[in-house]
Amino acid sequence: MDRDALADFLRRRRATLRPADVGLPAGARRRAPGLRREEVAALAAMSTDYYTRLEQRRGPQPSPQLLAALARALRLTGQERDYLFRVAGHHPPSPVSAASHVAPALLRVLDRLDDTPALILSNLGETLVQNRLAAALLGDRSGYTGLARSEIYRWFTDPAERQRYPQDDRDRQSRAQVANLRAAYGSMGPRSRAGELVRALQKASPEFAGLWERHEVAQRFADHKTLVHPELGPIELDCQVLFTEDQSQALLVLTAPPRSEGDEKLRLLAVLGHERFPADAG
Repeated sequence: MDRDALADFLRRRRATLRPADVGLPAGARRRAPGLRREEVAALAAMSTDYYTRLEQRRGPQPSPQLLAALARALRLTGQERDYLFRVAGHHPPSPVSAASHVAPALLRVLDRLDDTPALILSNLGETLVQNRLAAALLGDRSGYTGLARSEIYRWFTDPAERQRYPQDDRDRQSRAQVANLRAAYGSMGPRSRAGELVRALQKASPEFAGLWERHEVAQRFADHKTLVHPELGPIELDCQVLFTEDQSQALLVLTAPPRSEGDEKLRLLAVLGHERFPADAG
């Protein structure tokens, strides 16, 4: 571990960022350019004291998980992330584990979206990051591990995953999920994480196995959809998608026309958040 290089790199990267670059308000006048240490620590979900010690060349060796969080907080490119791992005394992430590194360009857009649901997905349907409104609308997806990180896997193995969609739209969603996975499988190959997901689902779900044999290939994200919220009911939304150049990640932005019923429900959602009403309320 090169403590000097690590500390210098963190300080310099922090100095290049402005609050608006990471979706934070500018706040009071700043004595120095860049983000404050406590802001970086909060973005990386670590203590300010721990982060400060890293910048002061006296912290313990950070774990790969902590380095991945710092890479995202500091909006590092893939090459910058790999450098961070090396100076911290770790091998850079393998292609498999590096897939969860969010594209900085998509993060910059997401950071500016605080009034409408938005999330970034991998090409395997893994939610890499979601804003507050997306978590309120779709549920917090940050706690899943293993194959269950993929919404494609959950769609065919967990009945609760389908509750967010109307009954009459679920068959179409099933086809879209399989077509998305087929596209990822084609680009990643049978020995990839996509291949692992396919093999697991063929064993776990007859529905998936049947749809897989159709060989439908597409990255499908309906431009208009209805999502069902537990408290607010059906919400009609438009879905816009922005892909990375290699199509491996996608930013989904859900909006509703001004003054529409969907717009009103999104405003209520912003107030409601994750709150749930008692079953006997009213």
